[in-house]
Amino acid sequence: MKKLPVTIITAVITAALAAATVILSEKTLSMVQFDTMKILLIICGCSAAYCFTAGEISGNFSQMDKLWSILPPVYVWVVAAKGGFSARLVIYALIVTAWGIRLTVNFARKGAYSLRFWSGKEDYRWSVVRQFPVFRHRIAWSLFDLLFISIYQNALVLAICLPSLAIMGSDVPLGFPDILAAVLSIGFLILETVADEYQWKFHQTKKKLLAGGGSLEDLPDPYDLGFNTTGPWRRMRHPNYLGEQGFWLAMYIFTVGAGVTRCGIFHWSLAGPLLLVLLFMGSSALGEKISSGKYPAYAEYIRQVFKYVPLRRFERGR
Repeated sequence: MKKLPVTIITAVITAALAAATVILSEKTLSMVQFDTMKILLIICGCSAAYCFTAGEISGNFSQMDKLWSILPPVYVWVVAAKGGFSARLVIYALIVTAWGIRLTVNFARKGAYSLRFWSGKEDYRWSVVRQFPVFRHRIAWSLFDLLFISIYQNALVLAICLPSLAIMGSDVPLGFPDILAAVLSIGFLILETVADEYQWKFHQTKKKLLAGGGSLEDLPDPYDLGFNTTGPWRRMRHPNYLGEQGFWLAMYIFTVGAGVTRCGIFHWSLAGPLLLVLLFMGSSALGEKISSGKYPAYAEYIRQVFKYVPLRRFERGR
């Protein structure tokens, strides 16, 4: 509870920055950008309709989770094609494609995908959220599924890709901001990949040890903790979330290289990456609430290790 004011303040500042970005930037679209935006909105709308329908019928509410890594490459390649496959747009699309492949593979090995696309393993957090008192009535959950899971998250995924639309038609040659955007985004992508690999190996090993009999307390260090403290997780509670947010903020720097920003940094397409930061505030808070309820040592982990800054490392019994 002590951290709640900080979270609220950060959320307010982030939301204010997103609003200021839209207000201070040039919002006019060229005819080609406008036509491209219509295509993207059609894809987004169809995806939202599918997610809601499939989720309600199948009872699996991870439909958008499955599409989260697939839609961005589709969006940015549509933009690249409509933009004549300019060098900047192709580089942008290739990096996003690499991001999409990484996330799809990571989600697939958790059992999320199936030949029947609407089935597969649901993200464990949705079952927790469904237990909240506000969702006790089925209609309340259906409204949440429609408005947040299906519509808002689809809109957000489109929004984080809109810097690609912003750079469409730019005749500014590739320069240092583009190199910086590429290097930073690839760096954050590598961080995500490494963090997910450590997470996967930890939980797979823990699962095998538990399958041999005994309880969590009987496992060897560090598996007896229940949660991962290996690799980057020893110094950051959410290295994968840092990588995800950093990736899309870094991709926005391509708009600076394209010369479409005002005051050096402002363009309306920054609102998407900033809203993603807000989403991860809620997601990280939910994840830590679940982990704190499952693992007694998690509170100590929170006390010792920062969420995103790797300045301290976890030491048992300290």
